[in-house]
Amino acid sequence: MAKDLNTTGRWLRRLTHGLEPQDRQALGSVLREAAERGVIDSDVLTMLEGVLEVSDLQVRDIMVPRAQMVFVRRDQPAARILPVVVESGHSRFPVMDEDRDNIVGILLAKDLLRLTTAQARERFDIREYMRPAVFVPESKRLNVLLKEFRRNRNHMAIVVDEYGGVSGLCTIEDVIEQIVGEIDDEFDVEDDQNIRRDAEAQFTVRGVTRIEEFNQFFGAHLPEGQGVDTIAGLLLKQLGRLPRRGESASIDGFEFRVARADRRRIDALRVVAPRDVLPPGDGSAGGTP
Repeated sequence: MAKDLNTTGRWLRRLTHGLEPQDRQALGSVLREAAERGVIDSDVLTMLEGVLEVSDLQVRDIMVPRAQMVFVRRDQPAARILPVVVESGHSRFPVMDEDRDNIVGILLAKDLLRLTTAQARERFDIREYMRPAVFVPESKRLNVLLKEFRRNRNHMAIVVDEYGGVSGLCTIEDVIEQIVGEIDDEFDVEDDQNIRRDAEAQFTVRGVTRIEEFNQFFGAHLPEGQGVDTIAGLLLKQLGRLPRRGESASIDGFEFRVARADRRRIDALRVVAPRDVLPPGDGSAGGTP
């Protein structure tokens, strides 16, 4: 243990280079200066700043709001639940009773792999599959929630307001992304692509895709030259605010759903195109010209 502490001390002395920050603001300045001196790289700086920020954030700042939660109902048969699981692509689902404020458990998508036969689906009883739900207040600090996630081996918490009503949900991935940045998932598009075809009428589109490129790819006529240049900017203008993950909007027959976003930008969108403007070919597109 002493060896570890000595190593940490040497690292901190090298990082601060004789400086002794007295508050968080000064510590942030020291970290940025260390990055400029090459003591740490930019990725490490981003994570360290994320660690400091997590202790200031509350669950309400990053939660998926109630209106955007994908859930299943306790009285639904397997035939109703399986399409919800497949379509959403999530791994965990709150199970609700008749009252949306009454969440009775969590359903894991992987547990449904047992429903591979018609006989198993007919015998399906959701009570055999549900895991206990964890509830946390909106005001809980993210660093505290992360400790609880790790200690209890939970990956999802249901967020409740001061009156006990459900206001949203938060996952361990949501918290970790505040530190390390966005974690790659199925909505990532290769660096040399801005638009990727996922199904016949379904596409993943990067937020930075220029409207001109989008229109050229689809043969569409989304409005250009109105103070926005990108698809993300067009959606922001349509909604009048920065949307959260899961929110959607329809523009000229295209259905745009936010697949990934943070508090500053829209990173990826799931787009369903009207069939009369489906592009030909395999649906791959190059990067922004």
